[in-house]
Amino acid sequence: MSENHQLFNLKDLREKLSERGYKMTPQRKEILKIFVENSDRHHMSAEDVYGILREKDSEIGLATVYRALDLLSELGILVQIDFGDGCARYELNTADPKIHHHHHLICLKCKKVIEFEEDLLDELEETIENKSDFKILNHEVKFFGYCKDCQQAR
Repeated sequence: MSENHQLFNLKDLREKLSERGYKMTPQRKEILKIFVENSDRHHMSAEDVYGILREKDSEIGLATVYRALDLLSELGILVQIDFGDGCARYELNTADPKIHHHHHLICLKCKKVIEFEEDLLDELEETIENKSDFKILNHEVKFFGYCKDCQQAR
């Protein structure tokens, strides 16, 4: 997430868990701490989180990481993102409901994911809402193609 989207700290996240009847276990705390401390690292997989835990000499296992990520995304604390490569990735759900989530540009060759912050779909949303009587709260867009580096290599 970009800096202006970093809205939560561990205390806020503990409260979000508590509101839904879950406790902040030491394992969940450590995993959430990774997302807070690594907000500049986007789209982390369970294996990425596990690797960071291993670097910290944590004894949290990969199965625990998967369970925690599933629960945290189910509760809306994390957002699970699928880029079509069979690997689920996660990031903190720090989006202000009044601000649209960023979009993703996915390179088909090198698999690089580039975030695109500018939202150009406001007019389209308004048209859809007016024609369908459907209140849109947010949207997610993924563009697939070739990044600058892979275009030059072709």
